[in-house]
Amino acid sequence: MLTENQDLTLNHKPGHIKHDGHNITGFIIFLCSESIIFFAFFVGYSVLKISAPVWYPEGINGIDVKMPLINTVILVSSSFVIYFAEKFLHKKNLWGFRIIWFITMLMGSYFVYGQYVEWSELSFSLQSGAFGGMFYLLTGFHGLHVITGILLMGLMLLRSFLPDNYEGGEMGVESVSLFWHFVDVIWILLFGLIYLWQ
Repeated sequence: MLTENQDLTLNHKPGHIKHDGHNITGFIIFLCSESIIFFAFFVGYSVLKISAPVWYPEGINGIDVKMPLINTVILVSSSFVIYFAEKFLHKKNLWGFRIIWFITMLMGSYFVYGQYVEWSELSFSLQSGAFGGMFYLLTGFHGLHVITGILLMGLMLLRSFLPDNYEGGEMGVESVSLFWHFVDVIWILLFGLIYLWQ
């Protein structure tokens, strides 16, 4: 008769990361709930824009795309970088993982800094009508997710220095990476909605 551990070993496919209790499924459900929140904001923004007789605040014909476009390139590129960090971890190359993972954190930090610079140069505020309110709500809520992702990456980076921390699996790193891809996809949609649809 097989013990529980032997049974898990026999049914484990090579190259597949084991997740006790399939915890990653719960995290995916969490991301789906976050998607619903963003979807509601996107629909609200679209409805308000279509129905508003005047969308932009007085004296504003649109918003500059240059800085947000640079931020978009940096953030989307970071999704590829974090993928390679995971590859290093799968190969048990901890220093390769740490360096590439930290580069991803720097790219995310640059995005947050770029958003701060953009906000500081805007000529409208949160109180500048429906557009002002929705602009700061959407970009701010997304920025909060980026900051959360950076903090989670920092936690995973610190945990990589614990002896044998990833011997039992890499669910934490995989979850944070999945969250980061989610943040990137949401930004692409948000960038199209706010900056390209003018």
